[in-house]
Amino acid sequence: MTNHARLVRIFALCCGVAVACCCVLFGAAPALAEDSSLDELQQKVQETSEAYESAKSELEDVQAKIDENEQRIAELEAQIPDQRKKAADAISATYKMQQGGSSLITLLLSAEDFNEFVTTMSYLNVISSKNADALTELVSMQDELESTKAELQKERESAEDKLAEAQKAMQEATAAREAAQAAADEQEKQDQEAAQAAIQQAQAAGQNTSTGTTSSGNTFEVETPTDGGTSNVDWSDGEQEFVSSWGARIDAYLAGSPLAGHGATFAQAAWDYGVDPRWSPAIACIESSKGLYCFLPHNAWGWGNSSWPDWDTAIRAHVAGLASGYGYTISYEAAKRYCPPNAAFWYSSVLAQMQRI
Repeated sequence: MTNHARLVRIFALCCGVAVACCCVLFGAAPALAEDSSLDELQQKVQETSEAYESAKSELEDVQAKIDENEQRIAELEAQIPDQRKKAADAISATYKMQQGGSSLITLLLSAEDFNEFVTTMSYLNVISSKNADALTELVSMQDELESTKAELQKERESAEDKLAEAQKAMQEATAAREAAQAAADEQEKQDQEAAQAAIQQAQAAGQNTSTGTTSSGNTFEVETPTDGGTSNVDWSDGEQEFVSSWGARIDAYLAGSPLAGHGATFAQAAWDYGVDPRWSPAIACIESSKGLYCFLPHNAWGWGNSSWPDWDTAIRAHVAGLASGYGYTISYEAAKRYCPPNAAFWYSSVLAQMQRI
């Protein structure tokens, strides 16, 4: 987030593939779940995350100015002692000249000719001018030092305000993520029951429930999640700990696959967009065996007609699309939109994979 300075990017997506597992196409926004509570929580996550990223970016800019000002202050403070000595010498020299009795008449009488008088006067003017310049430069440097310090203080106060705003946004985003997680946990049991009921209906109708087919023609094994559901995602330890912890878990899950080594990207995108960090990797497993069978370049999710130049770009695009069109985490309603023909199979299998991360 890098730099990651960085605003939350929301991708507009729409539904549209017509084979066994239907995934969204870019275009019109997909219909949201009937239950608006999770949608509202997800929107809160996105808004507070955006506010946090914006405040963090502004804080970095202010800190750069502070560093620049502090450097200038250090330079001025280093120069002032020497300049004070020069000014003191100039005052002393000027005083001696004034006390030396070299009046205009004395100079005129002692000069052998007018040209010598003019030369002497010019010399004395040069000395006086240099003395005056030394004093003026000291005053100027001291004024600049005080002005720069005052500016630095204002910048620091502004930075502290920005930091407070960023921390508040961070707290709000964390609270929104935790609320979304709690709501998803409550919904999960009902979702599993609904999915299992649909699978049982398919079995009763004589349909094969051991495998499913994705929109790109890949086959996945239908799995049943455990009764224990998914463990809570802890958002309270902050971005660095979140990305480090979940990045390592996702890397372990993706080991040996084309997506191996990109756990930190999944985790960072999940943090930035307020999405369950297990969701996108689990979908990649069901849709393409973790990137092994992609129907388009770097498209491991059966994601419309999209392709990307590299995995990191693709991962962020997919997670952003989940946040924009499907909410915080897997749900049966989300499965019905992501894969209408085999929603129950797809939901059950994706959730089972999420439980392994």
